[in-house]
Amino acid sequence: MNVALYGDAGKRWAMTERGRAGLIRTADTLAVGPSRAAWEGDALVLDIDEVTVPVPSRLKGRVRFHPAVLTGASFALDAAGDHRWFPVAPFGRIEVEFERPGLMWSGAGYLDSNRGEAPLARDFARWDWSRAATRDGAAVLYDVDRRDGTDLALALAIGRDGVVTPFEPPPRVKLPSTGWRIARGTRTEAGAPASVAATLEDTPFYARSLVAHRIDGEDVRSVHESLSLDRFASPVVQMMLPFKMPRRRR
Repeated sequence: MNVALYGDAGKRWAMTERGRAGLIRTADTLAVGPSRAAWEGDALVLDIDEVTVPVPSRLKGRVRFHPAVLTGASFALDAAGDHRWFPVAPFGRIEVEFERPGLMWSGAGYLDSNRGEAPLARDFARWDWSRAATRDGAAVLYDVDRRDGTDLALALAIGRDGVVTPFEPPPRVKLPSTGWRIARGTRTEAGAPASVAATLEDTPFYARSLVAHRIDGEDVRSVHESLSLDRFASPVVQMMLPFKMPRRRR
């Protein structure tokens, strides 16, 4: 289970890969090692018990997400439909309470999901994705470069009633590359600037950022991610992964 905490005290990050013996899955529960996610009534509850890397420290606490609405929508990212993305809950309320480190807060949350029948690097070269809260709900942008030479540009407005409405994607613009030289891009209305407000994760193949841009006449700040599958598949990065993502049997 990947857990990332960002704040004035710094950043904590954990993602330990587990073997089949460490996995439990039922209709409403997923347990990976000592951590689990389960639906309890109308809330998704995550009980987190992880160890950070590269400096070991404990991440232990509970996150409770109350979706405001569930969309029931899904989108194929490749032509064959082997990879699908689900904007499960475009907005909701989140409650966070950690024992280690000791902190708690509540605020806005978001839930989506990806599912695939094949390795990502087989079918995609890269993608940029972003989600922003808007006055009417949420807006999601998804730009995918496929291995077959085609691409996909999703621009979705999600209303507070859960209705997902495609709209014409705004013009695409480049953003500054990361320290690891990962290309970043987004979409913004013609003539409107776009900028990186903060870089939260900068790795050899993945970046998570906060991006300021304009959608449908509204200035928004999106959570944004860029993923390079070419970089991920390189032998050098594959050798580095166990240092960032340690592997355990259970």
